[in-house]
Amino acid sequence: MPPTLYIVATPIGNLEDMTYRAVRILGEVDLIAAEDTRHSLKLLSHFGISRPMTSYFDHNQQFKGERILNALRQGKSVALISDAGTPCVSDPGYQLVRDAVAENITVIPIPGACAAMAALSASGLPTDTFTFAGFPPSRQGKRRSFLKEMAPLPGTLVLYEAPHRLEETLLDIREVMGERQIVVARELTKIYEELVRGSVSEVVESVSRGKVRGEVVILVAPGETMAQKCEPLADLLRQLMVNDKLSVKDAARKAANITGVSRNEAYGEALKLRTDLDL
Repeated sequence: MPPTLYIVATPIGNLEDMTYRAVRILGEVDLIAAEDTRHSLKLLSHFGISRPMTSYFDHNQQFKGERILNALRQGKSVALISDAGTPCVSDPGYQLVRDAVAENITVIPIPGACAAMAALSASGLPTDTFTFAGFPPSRQGKRRSFLKEMAPLPGTLVLYEAPHRLEETLLDIREVMGERQIVVARELTKIYEELVRGSVSEVVESVSRGKVRGEVVILVAPGETMAQKCEPLADLLRQLMVNDKLSVKDAARKAANITGVSRNEAYGEALKLRTDLDL
């Protein structure tokens, strides 16, 4: 095989999602660069593949990247794989690809499973325009700032999240983006595969009742799908506060749920109206 860097997608759960082409390429290359060699050895053994392996992950990619490039410079072929799914998509690899391209080394994708695309295709949310933003920041302040930047973008927002942070991230989505329609996909292609659909509050209630396993995909509908159907925020708040005689806090919460704006925005507008209306 000519010196080539192959970017090989592997299953995200169900081994039947391994492609014939991926099996062939992995069996032919001179070297396989894997995120976790112990994890990938199980996959390779399942398909009867026995090739030299080296690790390539976040904390050694500078050192190992140069060694892999040296192998390619010597005319060898290398396959890059991650623990699951498509390399370089929220996984190590783009630096290696960038450096290989800079040296005119051929880079060939071997497509296959990707959790983001699998979840999006089955979500029932708009797919003509979407933004994949990977993992949100783990700290709440930075996560809310991140979500605020994402909120006005058109199309569906696709995120990854760890199970132990799922509920708090969903609560931040509700606080920053309002009561949008969302989908939480977990254990994709596995026995306990589940896609939970509904408003943020409905999904929070559902996922809080059980133990969430494995990494999850969160899909957030574009705000326009709800907001465009609603009357202007100020008019709605005026009706809730004057006609329904709700407090500022309760009116803001209800208006946020109806319009899809953030609670902070609705509360600020309600405070202004209270002053103007002398309530």
